[in-house]
Amino acid sequence: MRWKSLFLWVLQLMVFSAIFPPGVSADGVTPAEAKELRDEVRDMFYHAFDGYIKHAFPLDELRPLTCKGEDSLGGYALTLIDSLDTLALLGDRERFNAAVDWVSENVRFDIDKTVSVFETTIRILGGLLSAHLIASDYATGMKIQSYDDQLLHLSVDLAQRLLPAFDTPTGIPFGSVNLLHGVDENESKITSTAGGGTLTLEFGVLSRLTNNAVFEQVTKNAVRGIWARRSKINLVGAHINIFTGEWTQKDAGIGTSIDSFYEYLLKAYLLFGDEEYLFMFQEAYKAAMRYLHHDPWYVEVNMNSAATVWPLFNSLQAFWPGLQVLAGDVDPAIRTHAAFFSVWKKYGFTPEGFNLATMSVQHGQKSYPLRPELIESTYWLFKATRDPRYLDVGRDIVASLQYGARCPCGYCHIADVESHEQDDHMESFFLAETVKYLWLLFDLSVGPDNIVENGPYKYIFSTEGHFLPATPEISLVNEHCSYFGAFCKDGANNRYGIFETSFNHHKTNDTHSHGFFSSSVAQPKIQDSFSASGFVKGHCQGLTHGQKFGISYSEDEENTYSSDASQPQRHDVVVVTNPSLKPVGSDDGSNNTQELSKDLKVVHLSDNKDDNDSNQGTHPVEDTS
Repeated sequence: MRWKSLFLWVLQLMVFSAIFPPGVSADGVTPAEAKELRDEVRDMFYHAFDGYIKHAFPLDELRPLTCKGEDSLGGYALTLIDSLDTLALLGDRERFNAAVDWVSENVRFDIDKTVSVFETTIRILGGLLSAHLIASDYATGMKIQSYDDQLLHLSVDLAQRLLPAFDTPTGIPFGSVNLLHGVDENESKITSTAGGGTLTLEFGVLSRLTNNAVFEQVTKNAVRGIWARRSKINLVGAHINIFTGEWTQKDAGIGTSIDSFYEYLLKAYLLFGDEEYLFMFQEAYKAAMRYLHHDPWYVEVNMNSAATVWPLFNSLQAFWPGLQVLAGDVDPAIRTHAAFFSVWKKYGFTPEGFNLATMSVQHGQKSYPLRPELIESTYWLFKATRDPRYLDVGRDIVASLQYGARCPCGYCHIADVESHEQDDHMESFFLAETVKYLWLLFDLSVGPDNIVENGPYKYIFSTEGHFLPATPEISLVNEHCSYFGAFCKDGANNRYGIFETSFNHHKTNDTHSHGFFSSSVAQPKIQDSFSASGFVKGHCQGLTHGQKFGISYSEDEENTYSSDASQPQRHDVVVVTNPSLKPVGSDDGSNNTQELSKDLKVVHLSDNKDDNDSNQGTHPVEDTS
């Protein structure tokens, strides 16, 4: 069966390559059409957003078929908070200002609600922080003059209410927590790898904005807790017992229950400059490419033996090519994206599961809940290559959404990708991610005019599509001379304190006023960009990653994995987005290692882990936004 599956994969790739050869488009998107598509995506956003405001607000989410609302997470206007930075991205100053004002005055978290730690972090905390960083900064062009850090205060309050979830023997958090009472005594001790390992960006940004180290530390400990329990071949499973550290589901993959764990390892390094995350990503990526990758697909395997468990494409895997672009490993990203898009072309949408052995929709996984991952990867591949085929992909996706998912008041989940039956639900991430990445794709094509492409900072997108700026305050505040020539925070100023939250929550989560979008503020004045005062240059002695971080396997040392020459070729990676720069490896058989020197940050995913060997083939890091 395995050889039959491999034959089918190769056959499908050959057919797809024949239909869509690299760089060729029989009916390509013209510049004029790209502009029309960008405007159409804007209209898609407002059709859904206005439907939410009119029929569901201030409930969490819209039911777009029946034009009603529902509380799906915590009952605090989830879709509005998740949409804040999309409003800013579209340059909608009036609605962004009014939405920030309403959230500041009406949202409160001292409520008796049990919520998902993962979903609350990526949707609510991430949405609040991204909007705060936009609203508080003149340099973004969206500064609200009356704004006084209210969203930051809300973020601190929310994060403090999530902290009890991290009080576990492994440091890996509970999956849910009650915002008023903490963790319920009957709460499950089993959590997913993604749920425990996808919190570092939001909590890390909050620590750096407030000088309170606890938020960043607990999430970093959670990642360490997962990573320390990886298998001998550097794979992690899907679910783990947060008290014993035992894996309760040992299927390893890049999709469901694990996906964003990989994503945040790389992005935490890119945003914070913390080499510990880089080291973990290097090892994790190598293992994924060795044991999960069956070019161009990815399968699920047993984390210990690497035996194939599921020859399955699930829709959450579609983020992976975009992550590979950020890592500079573009060639396999191109092939995998083409394979994933072939599934979309077959059905008009990607089902939650597609069986690679039978080349058909997996039983019980026929839905498409408006997921953004394939669109996200399309955007990143176009940004890296400027290949017009990705505009064609975007056009096809827009057509599918418009003709298959559009509902009277918004956009509907597709209950069955084969029949295109609609489901009366629209998750907040449709506005936070799906239409955001589509709009960015076409805006990039026509000549970008938005805060992400033309703004004052380089941005890292969270797994919910919230963009977080690599400002000195965020990226350098905890820098400790990790490479030669680094700017290091002056030790005298590098102290964390407790951030005081002296503000009053205004009552009501239950108001149904829809008139808050009528307010406006004056045009902000642009002031000089940040000052680097307080940062000093320093030189640090080089240490191996093992010496720096003391990371080891949870198994005995004699059981640790060592690679050998019989294994598949290594996968080198350089953090680049400039299409003129391509990742290369050594062709002369010498060992590749990481070398960090002045003006260079080079990432090599070499099989050899000896940091003292010479480096072959280096590239400077380009911007990553």
